[in-house]
Amino acid sequence: MQDQVLDEAKRQLAVCNACRYCEGFCSAFKAMTRYRAFDTETVIHMSNLCHNCQACYHSCQYTVPHEFELNLPSALANVRVESWESHVPFPVLSKLFQSSPLVSLVSVVVVSILFWLVAGIPWLAADTFYDLISHSVLVLIFGPLFLAPLLILFVGLGRYWKTVNGERITRQQLADAFRAAANLKNLDGGAGQGCNYEKDDRYSQSRRWAHQATMYGFLLCFASTSIATVMHYGFGLVAPYPLMSLPKLFGVTGGILLTLGTSKLIYLKTKANPLLEASSRRGSDYGFVTLLWFVSTSGLLLYWAGGTTIAGTLLILHLASIACLFVSIPFSKMVHGFFRITALIREAQLQRT
Repeated sequence: MQDQVLDEAKRQLAVCNACRYCEGFCSAFKAMTRYRAFDTETVIHMSNLCHNCQACYHSCQYTVPHEFELNLPSALANVRVESWESHVPFPVLSKLFQSSPLVSLVSVVVVSILFWLVAGIPWLAADTFYDLISHSVLVLIFGPLFLAPLLILFVGLGRYWKTVNGERITRQQLADAFRAAANLKNLDGGAGQGCNYEKDDRYSQSRRWAHQATMYGFLLCFASTSIATVMHYGFGLVAPYPLMSLPKLFGVTGGILLTLGTSKLIYLKTKANPLLEASSRRGSDYGFVTLLWFVSTSGLLLYWAGGTTIAGTLLILHLASIACLFVSIPFSKMVHGFFRITALIREAQLQRT
C-alpha cells in the first residue's frame, strides 16, 4: 500500500478526531473515538467501515477552501481500495480489473466467443436452456470458475483479518455484523436522513434502497441456484423447473430486484461527485455494476425468450457474463462486500472489548 495514501488518511483522521462534529454519522466515526492516534492497521480497518455516504464531507467546515483541505470520503476510499488490492493474492489482476470499465466488457465478449466455439452453443436456436447446454457441462465449467475465486478471496480475507488483529469470532459478533449489513445502517447519514451522495448535496435514501435491492436480489439468485442444486442432487428433481417452484420464484424475484437495484446504482453514479470517491476507480465501478446488471437482465430475458430464435444468443451472453462475474469476485469491487462484512465483525469485537 502506498505510504502517501495512508499518511493522508492519518492526517485527515487526526483533524476529524480533534473536531468530532461528525461523531455519530457512521461506524467509522464511532470507531474513531477509541483512538488518540492512528496506526496503519486502524486506518485500514476504519476505511472498510466507511460506506462512502459522504455526509461527513458536506457537514465539514474544514473542506476546500480551508487550509486543512479535508476530504475524508476520498481519503478512506483510496485506502479501502488499496487494502483490497494489497491483501488479495495476484494484486496485478486486482489493478487490472480496477483500471477500466472496458475490462469487463472485453471479458464478456471474449468469453462469449469461447462458449460459441468450445461449448458449441449456436447463436440462433429456438431451443430451451438445457437443450442448448447440458447440466454436466455447466457444472464442469462453472464449478472451478466459482470455487477458485472464492479460495483466492478467503486467502485475502485471512490476510486482512491478520492485519487488523482479528480475534476468535463468536456467534454474537457474527449476528451484530450481519445485522448491520442487512439493514445498511451506515448509509443513513447518522440521523436516518440518508446519504449526501448526489451532487446537489441533498439527503436521500435512494442509494441505500438501491444497495438493498442489489444485495437481496443477488442473495435470492444465489439461493435459487443453491436450492436447485439440492433438488437435483439430493432429491433427483431435474431442471427445468416450473414457475411456481422455489428455484424459479427466487430466481425471477432476485433477478428483478438485481436489475432494478443496479439500474438505480448506475444512475446515481452519474450524479455523484467523482472527487469524493477513490482516485481513478470511477470507471471500474461502472464496469462492475454494469456487469451485475447484465447478468440479471440477460437471465430474465433468457427465461422469457426460451424457445425463440434468440435463446442461443441470450444464453451465450448470460453464461459469459456469469463466468466473468465469478472470475472477478476477488479482483473487482465485488470484493468490497466481503471486506466490509469482515470489518463489521472486527468492529463488533472492538465494541464489546
